[in-house]
Amino acid sequence: MKDNYLREINYLRVSLTQRCTLNCVYCGNDGCENDELTGEQIIKIVAAFSKCGITKVRLTGGEPLVREDICDIIAGIRRLDGIKKIVLTTNGVLLKKYAGDLKSAGLDAVNISLDTLDGELYSKMTGGGNINDVLDGIETAQDVGLKPIRINAVPIKGVNDDCISSLVELARDNEIDVRFIELMPFSSVGENKSRIVTGDEILSRLDFLKPCEQKSKSSPARYYYADGFKGKIGFITPVSKKFCDSCNRIRLLSNGSIKPCLAFDDTVDLRDCIDDEQRLVEKIKTAVLSKPKGHNFECGYGGFHGMNKIGG
Repeated sequence: MKDNYLREINYLRVSLTQRCTLNCVYCGNDGCENDELTGEQIIKIVAAFSKCGITKVRLTGGEPLVREDICDIIAGIRRLDGIKKIVLTTNGVLLKKYAGDLKSAGLDAVNISLDTLDGELYSKMTGGGNINDVLDGIETAQDVGLKPIRINAVPIKGVNDDCISSLVELARDNEIDVRFIELMPFSSVGENKSRIVTGDEILSRLDFLKPCEQKSKSSPARYYYADGFKGKIGFITPVSKKFCDSCNRIRLLSNGSIKPCLAFDDTVDLRDCIDDEQRLVEKIKTAVLSKPKGHNFECGYGGFHGMNKIGG
C-alpha cells in the first residue's frame, strides 16, 4: 500500500486507550476521553489494514496495559494473516504483572518509556510513579523472552539531560537497546524549543559510539554500538533531522479514527463501517493517500493535542 509520495505504508500504530497510570511532563495529558473501541472492533479494523498490506502492528496508548482485554486483543491480531510482528509500547508500571501473558498471547517485543534511573526524579517527571515497578517489569520482560526490549528516553534540558550516561549503561550488560527521542511539541514543555536535546548533541557526549549498518530505510532510529556492550544506542530525531521521506506508518486512534500523520489534526473516522470490511479497506486506502509529505515541527510549535490523545 503506497501513499501519494510512493512511500510503502506497512506499519500500523494502534492506540488502545487515552488512559494512563502516569502523568509525564512531556506527554501533555490534558484529560482523556473514554470513547474507546472494543477489542473486537480493534481486531476487525486491524484485519482490514492487513488486507491493505500492513505487516507490523504497534500497540500504544495512553498506557495499553490498563485495558483488561489486552491479551485478547494481541491474540486476535496474532491470528490475522499477514501480520508478522506485534510490539507494545508501555510505561512499564504494569509490565511485571502481564509480561508472561503478553508473550503467551503472541506479543513479540516491547518498548518501555524510561527517562531517568533516579527514583526521585522519575517520580517527579511521571507524576508519582515508582521506578522499581518499571525496573521489575524490564527484568520480567527479559525472563519471558520478549525481544527486542527497547528503552525510550526523552531528554529535556534542565530536567533529566544529566541522566543520559546512566541510561546508556543499561545497554552495556543487558540485551537492551536504549533510544533517545527528541522532545516534540505536544505539551507546554515541548513548546519550548530551548528544552530540546538533539540527537547530535547527545552523540557528541558519547564519542565511544560507532554507527551500525542501517538495516531498514524506514526505521526512524539511527543505531550505534559500543565495544563490550550487549545492546545498542539509538537516536530518534523528528525535530532536528526529520525522516518523513521514509515514513512507513499510519495511526489508528482509540476512538476509531485514522490519523495519517502525528503532526496534523486531520483524521478519518472508521466507526461507521467497522462491520463492513470492504468499506473499511476503501477508507483506509483513502486515508493513506491523504498522508502529508512531512510535518512542520521546525517551523513553529503549538496547537497540538496531548500525546495521550494521538497514540504516541
